[in-house]
Amino acid sequence: MPRFISQNFKFQCVLWLGLATSGCIGTQGIAPQVKALHANDLDSGKAIARAAKEANWPSFQWWRDFGDEQLNQWLELALKDSPSLAAASARVRQARAMAGIAESAESLQIDGNASIKRHHWPADPFYGPGDLSNNSTWDNSSSLGLSYPLDMWGLKSSRTEQMLDSAHMSAAEARQAQLELQNNVVKAYIQFSLNFAQLDIANEVLAQQTQILELAQRRLKGGIGTHFEISQAQTPLSETHRQIDSLEEVIALNRNQLAMLAGKGPGAGAVLRRPVLSLQQAMKLPAVLPSELIGHRPDVVASRWRVAANARGIDVAHAAFYPNVDLVGGIGYMASGGGMLEFIAGRKINYNAGAAVSLPIFDGGRLRSELGEASAGYDIAVSHYNQSLVHALKDISDQLIRRASMDRQQVFVTESVASAKRTYDIALTAYSRGLTDYLNVLNAQTALFHQESIQQKVQAERLTVHAALIVALGGGVASQLDTPVEQQMTPRKPQAVLHALDQLMSQP
Repeated sequence: MPRFISQNFKFQCVLWLGLATSGCIGTQGIAPQVKALHANDLDSGKAIARAAKEANWPSFQWWRDFGDEQLNQWLELALKDSPSLAAASARVRQARAMAGIAESAESLQIDGNASIKRHHWPADPFYGPGDLSNNSTWDNSSSLGLSYPLDMWGLKSSRTEQMLDSAHMSAAEARQAQLELQNNVVKAYIQFSLNFAQLDIANEVLAQQTQILELAQRRLKGGIGTHFEISQAQTPLSETHRQIDSLEEVIALNRNQLAMLAGKGPGAGAVLRRPVLSLQQAMKLPAVLPSELIGHRPDVVASRWRVAANARGIDVAHAAFYPNVDLVGGIGYMASGGGMLEFIAGRKINYNAGAAVSLPIFDGGRLRSELGEASAGYDIAVSHYNQSLVHALKDISDQLIRRASMDRQQVFVTESVASAKRTYDIALTAYSRGLTDYLNVLNAQTALFHQESIQQKVQAERLTVHAALIVALGGGVASQLDTPVEQQMTPRKPQAVLHALDQLMSQP
């Protein structure tokens, strides 16, 4: 008899494990189709290969390289009070809370309930309650229900991991939002500085135009000038005044923009003084590209966590094809009649304990559709990650190409300004001695200020490119951001049941 029971039990186990292995609903081979790229498999290009190699990443507070204390203080203010960063931080907290909700489903659940109610029993001779007919009594109850999921195929644990991966992704996105804010503040501040430099040039133009007008008037009094020269000297003054007013307007708008980026009202920008930006040293490239981009660029890190979350989503969809087993139990007391609170004494206790098993049989294709949706979502996430990696390398290469170009342009424009200055000085001296006319002076003056304006724009662009290169490298993260390993980015189909079935079938 015991042998019969043993064989019968084994037969039932094999039957159940067989059903669990195949399920009553097949997946029909639904699986992801896109594979993630490996960073080092990408050709980084000549610009990155030629860059000076240093095994150092930018500092965390990279904007301090510009040597402007006002910029340092304003960025600290922006990082503290920006509404966009507050929203990003709230999304991180929300994702963490959702992960906590998912994790709670893996734990023992205990629910309690109690009811106290007055019940009037019917007098119907067929349906009535016998001796209680046409009487009113207390009909009270209390109970505790317990359940614990065995989670044999990892459905609930995979869902918890999926929510945790999403929380990691939200944290990386918050870091990306912080980096974008830093970049926007620095770019606006550089433009703020450029507009002051352009205003200086416009004021110099006005001063020299006024000087030429005074010189023309002296020449007329000395009998060697004409009224036409005076008219020519007076003509550009109004336009220069207009340009100065326009630049002052732009500077005021720059203050408003910087105040907005810091999460402040327009009045807060009024305290901003003229920037004193300078770049002490050139930015060089770390020697560990491109592989370590996956741990330094927040957008790449966020993309990897998105892939990991979608991989766990496939695990959840796979687990739904297998039977679900929960341990359940309960204890309670029910009483009809007696005093209102007599049931608290608990003299009539009932309880139950056992296992609840559910197995999908026919669902109209729902489970396969859910698996197909999860697999497609994984392919989308992997494609997004691949694109973010390709974009990251392009971004770095672009900034290196621009940096090299700006360095060359800086040399050329410096030479052009020096040449234009010599030409203007010669023309002005010749005009004061009556050796040339005013038109030559005006042309030389126009060329000089045009070259000075270009020089200021090139210098501002060099600062902007420096900031863009730092941002392309991830904004100076002191250590690698928390990023998933390759195994976390790959779906894992439940295999425990297959091993258990093989072990059972191999026994005599």
